Amino acid sequence: MSAPVAIMLSQINPTVGDVLGNLDLVRRERAAAASAGADILVLSELVVCGYPPEDLVLKPFLQDLVEREVTRFAAETADGGPAVILGAPWRRDDRLYNTALVLDEGRIAHITLKHLLPNYGVFDEMRVFHAGPLPGPVMVRGLKLGLMVCEDVWTGDVSECLDESGAELLVVINGSPFEEDKRDIRLHKTVARVVESGLPLIYVNQVGGQDELVFDGSSFVLAGNCSVVCQMPAFRSHRTLTHWRANGDGHWTPETAETVEPLEPVPAIYAAMTLGLADYVNKNGFPGVLIGLSGGIDSALSAAVAVDALGPERVRCVMMPSPYTSADSLADAAACAAALGVRYDSVSIEPAMAAFAGMLDPLLATRRDNTGIALENVQSRARGLTLMALSNTFGDMVLSTGNKSEMSVGYATLYGDMCGGYSVLKDVYKTTVYELARWRNRTRLDGAAGPDGPVIPERILTKAPSAELRPDQTDQDSLPPYDVLDDILACLIESELSAEEIIARGHPRDTVNRVWRLLDRAEYKRRQAPPGVKLTRRSFGRDRRYPITNQVISLL
Repeated sequence: MSAPVAIMLSQINPTVGDVLGNLDLVRRERAAAASAGADILVLSELVVCGYPPEDLVLKPFLQDLVEREVTRFAAETADGGPAVILGAPWRRDDRLYNTALVLDEGRIAHITLKHLLPNYGVFDEMRVFHAGPLPGPVMVRGLKLGLMVCEDVWTGDVSECLDESGAELLVVINGSPFEEDKRDIRLHKTVARVVESGLPLIYVNQVGGQDELVFDGSSFVLAGNCSVVCQMPAFRSHRTLTHWRANGDGHWTPETAETVEPLEPVPAIYAAMTLGLADYVNKNGFPGVLIGLSGGIDSALSAAVAVDALGPERVRCVMMPSPYTSADSLADAAACAAALGVRYDSVSIEPAMAAFAGMLDPLLATRRDNTGIALENVQSRARGLTLMALSNTFGDMVLSTGNKSEMSVGYATLYGDMCGGYSVLKDVYKTTVYELARWRNRTRLDGAAGPDGPVIPERILTKAPSAELRPDQTDQDSLPPYDVLDDILACLIESELSAEEIIARGHPRDTVNRVWRLLDRAEYKRRQAPPGVKLTRRSFGRDRRYPITNQVISLL
């Protein structure tokens, strides 16, 4: 009977392009694995260069650096410590591949080439990598491992080939970004591979934010009977040691290891927003963030996420009142800032409004009946200008506060409230904004840097949302109720339903067609919006690429 094998799973947070720093993280994990008595250490997809590297991986100097430093690190495995399985870009015959490398006994012992390259949604690996052939198993420390790289596990072709070639354990290294319901999808796919092959499976995923993507980790192990015998935590770096034994018929069986309960949907979204913002700010070297705090729900939730991600000392909030700002908004913004413990300043934009009105009056005089939107947008742009001046002076990044509902229908001002370096609400519908805010007032994430207790005043949650750009304005003067709007938008964006299918759900035809037109006409604005955390199946950006100029809407 084969000797037992101990395998450590490590989900870590690499930085794209930081090959030396990423390998230092890998060395730290290997040292921990050695101390724990592990025989094998498994890390995530392209962990050496960070994932996704996009066109950066095409740079010859990066490819040279990866191969030189990985070879150097492989030599260190001659010390008798654990073998290492990790992901790296690798050249073979002048072609670049996404690979799983086995480093052991002082050398690169095996290279498995990724067979299936995703080319949908946020993925475009066919742009930078070549596909490898169907792989066979590799012997590592007495185990025949079937190595797969992320997409390879989503269909049965690779696992079937590995099973038929004698693999005893499937090991999948992943760069799988978070989105709603992603955990269920991963389990569905991996359970199918276990059922088809009868083999147990290890799934190791990356952690951390990379531009608009957030990787949640959530690594796990499935036994041959499809039971989850190890579930690692989400949204944080973590390592877990698993123990494997061969039973009498030669099948390998894992002992039950550390298992945590997965996060519920709302806290999972909040955690993704927090990690995405923290890594965007920290990996890009910003000292902190700057937020226009209006007394409304979107800026209040954005501020709460920022404080939980960075700490109150790195968040600065600014109220920029106009003559239309209500007394309630002034009080609510101040109360929110106090609850979060952030610096809070107030800068009136009334002088700027007067200055712009005086400047533009000679040109607008002939169209006074048609200047309402223009002068409302002047207010928003005056606020954007104020925030950018503070950002330029102090170095803090402006955090945009618009949500997905607004971005969908263009209910936002270019170079005004859309200005900023990043947005945590970009992929969050307005109805979900309220869910997140109520959840945050009840609790907070483990390890969050913000305070306990309610941080968003109750009146912000109950008053009618308003841009406050004219007297007695509410969002519903211009938009359908948000529960109606968000359902129609989700049908159009996430589900790609036809107008007739959406109408069949009970929505009036005129409302459906109006929302569709607004969605289509706002594409030019979304192209100019800052990046933001991807949370849904189809976020704006690389997930959903629509032409600005098109005439499809004329068919309605």
